[in-house]
Amino acid sequence: MIRRRFVAVLCAFCFTLAVPPSVAQRKPKPPKERADVARFRARVELALGDAKAERGYWGVLVVDARSGETLYALNANKYFTPASNTKLYSTVTALALLGPDFKFRTTLESRGTVDRYGRLLGDLLLVARGDPNLSNRRFPFGLTVERDGPADRVLAELADTLVARGVKQIEGDIVADDSYYPYERFPTGWAIDDMTFGYGAPVSALCLNDNALSIEIRPGEQEGAPAWFSVEPWADFYEFENHVRTVGASGLTRIRADREPGSRHVALRGTIAAGAPPQTELLAIEEPAELAAVLLKRLLEARGLRVYGRPRARHAAEDEPPVSTPGGGLPAAEAGNTVWAEHTSVPLIDAVRLINKISQNLHAELVLRAVGKEKQGNAAVSASLRVEQEFLKSIGIIEGDAALYDGSGLSRRNLITPRGTVKLLQFAAAQSWAAPFRAGLPVAGMDGTLENRMKETAAADHVFAKTGTLGSVNAVSGYATTRHGIELIFSMFGNHHGLRGRESTAILDAICVAMVEELGAPPPGKKKAEKKRPKSE
Repeated sequence: MIRRRFVAVLCAFCFTLAVPPSVAQRKPKPPKERADVARFRARVELALGDAKAERGYWGVLVVDARSGETLYALNANKYFTPASNTKLYSTVTALALLGPDFKFRTTLESRGTVDRYGRLLGDLLLVARGDPNLSNRRFPFGLTVERDGPADRVLAELADTLVARGVKQIEGDIVADDSYYPYERFPTGWAIDDMTFGYGAPVSALCLNDNALSIEIRPGEQEGAPAWFSVEPWADFYEFENHVRTVGASGLTRIRADREPGSRHVALRGTIAAGAPPQTELLAIEEPAELAAVLLKRLLEARGLRVYGRPRARHAAEDEPPVSTPGGGLPAAEAGNTVWAEHTSVPLIDAVRLINKISQNLHAELVLRAVGKEKQGNAAVSASLRVEQEFLKSIGIIEGDAALYDGSGLSRRNLITPRGTVKLLQFAAAQSWAAPFRAGLPVAGMDGTLENRMKETAAADHVFAKTGTLGSVNAVSGYATTRHGIELIFSMFGNHHGLRGRESTAILDAICVAMVEELGAPPPGKKKAEKKRPKSE
């Protein structure tokens, strides 16, 4: 037996020696990289090898939209701070769970009765339910934000309806009620200096004019004169101190609005050049419900109503249990209340278009909370994020692909991967609302946050993507059609690069242009066969 085994081993050894080394050591060759992908890879390496980019951390994933084939991947499974690419997660979740036709409802209600003289014997309540667009914007959103009338137009319309229904006097208070959502104004991870400016406006179920004041500043009549300024909507809610001075026509225009957290004192500082166009500063309203109550009282008094009570806000108490609401986003009035006037929002798909085109932070937070309210009866940030994570898991995005702390991307704690983002965009592309969602993303060289990027390049009007920008953070993810007719889904991130301004976006823009120019191109010397058009009948 031992001898037979020895002979078998010896034969095998001899056979091995008889095989030529080139055959014995030969390994299967990896598939040859497509020529178009190789050219794209070379251009990506060139862009990221630049001295301005090499210190950064970059992630890129590009897939063929039709086949799902990965064409290029760099750190596709690694975490990146996404900035406003977070809005893709919020808006896709909202559209999937609430539907593109979901609407918000805002009402004027009363608990008391109205006597035959038109006296309301009780409080008048402005009940908000998370509508992000209580403003004067025109919808549907076009290439730019268009306004129609004063910033408090919706409040004025509600006041007009109340007057038309015969109310002449209010014996109680004017109460702005934002208790539909918990009193959580700022998600975790926001910076304290975000709180002053319009892009960091606090979250409230009552969102009037994006919870911000628009301060317009114009040069004075002569050099050295104080600048003119106006505030909209005006309610004498903040105290303004103007230190902006007019300088010569060749001087610098540099203005800032300073307000300490918790303060109602605003200092306008800086200079404005003579003849300069008006400058606009957006100042966040720290207590939006309180301001709305003051505005509504003024609007009612301007229409001849006598109001004996005071303006005030009603917030949700910390120990107040969440109240479940009927589906469809149109909850009934509180039991026993009389509804005097109401305003119904635009459909969610129109609100999402605005969010993604101009990267509106507050609106993204509000649609995320609407998801929590509708699906769990609880609009707390934690509850809303749980619903979002459950949805993401259901479409194949594992927890390791996205760690989110807010709905807008202002939180510096958010982490997502290019792989997870592409999966999200693939899901969206397969939905009934895919076309308006894609059209609602910024278009390179055309509109939104990509209006002034990739102009006069092959990518212009070929890239539909959400941008993202924070300090040393840039992102762009979305859809593209190459100049060779290939549909792509992509996600790109740059973190820790230390670049600012145009330098910080130029690298990702260069990769986008390369993607559109190279991918899908036929090999040199071969022309892509053109599809024959059907004959007209």
